[in-house]
Amino acid sequence: MSKNKNFEYLGSSFQLQLLNQIIVDKDFARSIIDVIEVNYFENKYFKLIIQMIREYYAKYEHTPTFDTLEQITKSELQQETASKIVIDTISKIKDAPIEGGEFVQEKAMKFCKQQELQKVMGKAQKIIDGGEFENYDKLEQLVRNALQVGEREDGMINVFSNLDEVLDEDYRHPIPMGVSGIDRLLKGGLAKGEIGVVLAPTGVGKTTLMTKITNHAFNLGYNVLQIFFEDNPKIIQRKHIVLWTKIHPDELTIKKDEVLTKVNEIKTTMPNQLILKKLPSDTMTMLQIKNQVRKMIADGTKIDMISLDYIDCVYLIET
Repeated sequence: MSKNKNFEYLGSSFQLQLLNQIIVDKDFARSIIDVIEVNYFENKYFKLIIQMIREYYAKYEHTPTFDTLEQITKSELQQETASKIVIDTISKIKDAPIEGGEFVQEKAMKFCKQQELQKVMGKAQKIIDGGEFENYDKLEQLVRNALQVGEREDGMINVFSNLDEVLDEDYRHPIPMGVSGIDRLLKGGLAKGEIGVVLAPTGVGKTTLMTKITNHAFNLGYNVLQIFFEDNPKIIQRKHIVLWTKIHPDELTIKKDEVLTKVNEIKTTMPNQLILKKLPSDTMTMLQIKNQVRKMIADGTKIDMISLDYIDCVYLIET
């Protein structure tokens, strides 16, 4: 776990971008505002600005605009020199580049998660050292709460929110499945937060269909995670190679040179990733799978689509 106590190790430019993201991206602000602390920032002016943002958010439940921050500065900072420096800093925050915003958000959120976990570990150690056996059941909840830092989906939304996006012709931004009939029925494919389930008897080609769907999404430039439990990884790899090369499975070895040429071409030209992950059957819970995906995202691998073959292999715990 990181020993860094603040964002200083990431530099001033990172902190300027982070403050910009908190002001501009309302969803991100809502997810991080309760856990991002003043002392995480490097200098007193950054600290002063994040404090103003936090206080404003606590009162109005949304972040202030840049103009509002300037007005607050002018009305509350009596010292002219300090006021000018803060206003200049706000201007720099406003002009911070938006490129790399996702990286800044993920890095900041990961840092805050680490800090929350460190706090939890400190509380846990006190419970253990004190022999407070009756409080042991609280440890799991403490850790779970720390891991859930940054969860944005609270299920509630104002009916008047984001109307421009709601009325966008392609408001779902679906990922096509690569099967014309399915895409037609799904109005373009599956979108963020949507789940598709394939039901069929054993041996009719569910894994082959799932592989085709993931392969198509990868070819469109998406990062795809294909999780499976029972198949040999080499079998899944060969299915993808068949889709790319159009060579019959029985001829892949015979036409090895042709296959390698085509696959290497795809490997060098596609900037996205297609990740195959084999997991043990009947021992992995959905929470464990979710945490593995979260770790991949925290480590910098953005996942656009997840294929899971198949749900019966997930260990379901009664709660």
